[in-house]
Amino acid sequence: MKCRVNDKMRGTLFFLVLVAVLVLSGCSTTPKPDIQLDPPKHRAEDLLKDSVEYAVDVYDPIEGLNRRIYTFNYYFDKYLYLPVVNTYEFITPNYVEKRVSNFVDNVFEFNNFTNNLLQLKLKRTGITVGRFLVNSTIGIAGLWDPATGWGLRHQNEDFGQTLGHYGAGNGPYIVLPIFGPSNLRDTAGLVGDTVGFNYVGPPAWVNDDTTTIVFTGVSAVDKRHRAPFRYYRSGSPFEYEMVRMLYSKKRELEIAK
Repeated sequence: MKCRVNDKMRGTLFFLVLVAVLVLSGCSTTPKPDIQLDPPKHRAEDLLKDSVEYAVDVYDPIEGLNRRIYTFNYYFDKYLYLPVVNTYEFITPNYVEKRVSNFVDNVFEFNNFTNNLLQLKLKRTGITVGRFLVNSTIGIAGLWDPATGWGLRHQNEDFGQTLGHYGAGNGPYIVLPIFGPSNLRDTAGLVGDTVGFNYVGPPAWVNDDTTTIVFTGVSAVDKRHRAPFRYYRSGSPFEYEMVRMLYSKKRELEIAK
């Protein structure tokens, strides 16, 4: 078992080093993206005014690096991520796509349970346990979601929200490679959720690396499939500022609920 954990840790370190190399190479050689903006939907002076307000509202001391990673994410999304997602959507019936999404959500109820419990939100914790039990049994391993129809709705929480619940501030704004908008607190939360999920959650219960890798790939494709956002489709020359502001406001609301 000790050898298996060391293998996982070495694999995690290798992935982080690979991402760092990609980012650094992107920062030094990234060409100007081949982007064709749609006609602006608002007056330029209004957008400029808004962009200044966004810059004041969100602390972004490494904006230059963040913008380069944002561009890297555009190329990764366009030439790798979206082609895989589009192929998945083309060959998979909508009915099957929904079953996959339900299954992925059911597995990740572990994170919702853990973070609701850490925040001492006992009612929400109980609802999450109820959802998992109902969907894992009557819903056949989570492929269906009868719990929502019975009034047991998703109680989404992550470790970034848990840190915010106990007073941790946003910290500087960060654009993560592949993952996109974040901040220092939410990046720490992402690491915490990932470590907890892999070493205490379902992957540890299954204890099979192949199954874990397959699930990770399926959940990544499913997540992008469900996300409507597309880089440089806003029609605004200030898309970076808009995304930065919207992400920060969204997280404030999620933590405050």
